[in-house]
Amino acid sequence: MKQPAIRVVDVGKEYHIGLQRTGRRTLRESIVDAVTGPIRRTAKLLRGQATSAADLDASYWALRDVSFDISHGDVVGVIGRNGAGKSTLLKILSQITEPTQGYVEIRGRVGSLLEVGTGFHQELSGRENIYLNGAILGMTKREIERKFDEIVSFAEIDKFLDTPVKHYSSGMYVRLAFSVAAHLEPEILLVDEVLSVGDVSFQKKCLGKMDQVRRSGRTILFVSHNMATIENLCPRTIVFREGKIAYIGPSKEAVKFYLQSMIENEPASDGELFDNRSENPEHRKHRSNERVISYTGIEFRSPEGQPVQFVLSGEPLVIRLRYHAHKDGVRPIFGIGIETESGTVVSRVSTWLCGVDIPVLRTGEGYIDLCLDSVNLMPGRYFLSMWVGAMGPVIYDSIDRGVAFRVEESDFYGSGRSSQDKSVIMMLRCHWECSTPEEGTEKKEWTRDHRQQANVEDLLRS
Repeated sequence: MKQPAIRVVDVGKEYHIGLQRTGRRTLRESIVDAVTGPIRRTAKLLRGQATSAADLDASYWALRDVSFDISHGDVVGVIGRNGAGKSTLLKILSQITEPTQGYVEIRGRVGSLLEVGTGFHQELSGRENIYLNGAILGMTKREIERKFDEIVSFAEIDKFLDTPVKHYSSGMYVRLAFSVAAHLEPEILLVDEVLSVGDVSFQKKCLGKMDQVRRSGRTILFVSHNMATIENLCPRTIVFREGKIAYIGPSKEAVKFYLQSMIENEPASDGELFDNRSENPEHRKHRSNERVISYTGIEFRSPEGQPVQFVLSGEPLVIRLRYHAHKDGVRPIFGIGIETESGTVVSRVSTWLCGVDIPVLRTGEGYIDLCLDSVNLMPGRYFLSMWVGAMGPVIYDSIDRGVAFRVEESDFYGSGRSSQDKSVIMMLRCHWECSTPEEGTEKKEWTRDHRQQANVEDLLRS
């Protein structure tokens, strides 16, 4: 049986935190501490606080009982909240630190992209730092010379190759650092959140380079907070939670598990819960100190005004935003935003953008309806954010991802067919025009209204 490229067995890593270390003390400081020390310790004891260095010392398990295997040629993602243990795991696999318990078996040459730019010397030129950083990352001089031109071209620093890197812009610096690291040729590559360097065009190059490495058949363990990148690059993903493995499986399912767990662990709002008839809301509120207008509820309704139990793709929808005006004479602007679970903004719209002028409000309760002619969203889960303010911009109330709702599948195009492309977010209201190839034939046109669509194949055969 073929041995795995990486085997992690019951690995744990413990750190000691809280123990304060003091440097040299003067005679005066020692005398003052001797006189006031008993008083301070008594006060802490009365408050229930620690009174000795031993009490201040505490242990923290960054990893606990972690076990998994990765086969040769696998590309595996690692996701989790900050502090979940992802980077600690990569440091153990890279032999930067040793585990407190358990062991790791690695079969193959390892390359690590843990922190872009580590080992660069500010006084050396870009050329010299390529050789220095390449050697630190484990490349031989022959490898560096063979790949030198490719590294320089990828980093786009040809004109400044012999300039000390202390004169580089931050963008040039990270481009060169990533370029050196990306041209490693290890059998096992450990990557920790390094694809967010540089500008947008360079990030695309980084993703292309990582995809090239993936297709070359190397084993990759890839840590990232970018869920879209995880889904595109990694067939399988490990989810970490509080130093332990919470889930291992297909990346799409792992991302859903991770996002759902984030929602479930969010602290409850201290404000009034919204009346959302389709699903219980999750809140993260950012209130202005000036109480002018505040949101009090949200409802999903049909055009006839009836509460809806679920949102259908392609169907009309009314989003009712309830508010309370705390002052007279305010002319607010209302707005909402819709995001996917991974944080991709689908749309943002406001009364001002639509040319709607809200009349002067009086103190008290009220509501405003946003009427959607069609929910042009693919089936899935989305988040609704809302804000209210005035020109300036001035924000009276803002609720980020205030309510979650799920769009259910329907016959959007009236064809009896559904899209199988799960990477799509929106669907288009559209019609097609076609003319037959015979000369002189009258051009045919068909459109789809809310319920009907002509059969394309029959039209082409006519």
